[in-house]
Amino acid sequence: MKKRLLLAAFAILGLISCSNEGNVINTAENMKTSEMQNFKKAFKSLGEIQNRPTEEEKRNPELSERRKALLIPASKDLILSSGVSEKEMMAKTKGNSSSIIIWAYKIYADKSSQINQSLKSQN
Repeated sequence: MKKRLLLAAFAILGLISCSNEGNVINTAENMKTSEMQNFKKAFKSLGEIQNRPTEEEKRNPELSERRKALLIPASKDLILSSGVSEKEMMAKTKGNSSSIIIWAYKIYADKSSQINQSLKSQN
């Protein structure tokens, strides 16, 4: 009887522990803004069959204009969501799509780092 009770207690503790780990993961994803999620989805879309680089595009180490065009809307949204005006964004990047994507990636990385630090401090 005691063995079964002890086994049940350990099983319950294990389940509670596992469910708490899932909450932390869900919290990290929930803390990301919709602009951050869209930016991540845009990058993931580059791996889809229709968006993969052609043989000609593979010869050039930079992203092609076709593939950059997939990232630009989400990149602009992410930059604008950080409090920068569109006029300021265009002045700093001179409308260069590569500069816009790089700036958005830096914002994404910074915000992700802040979220991770926040989660670490909570635990």
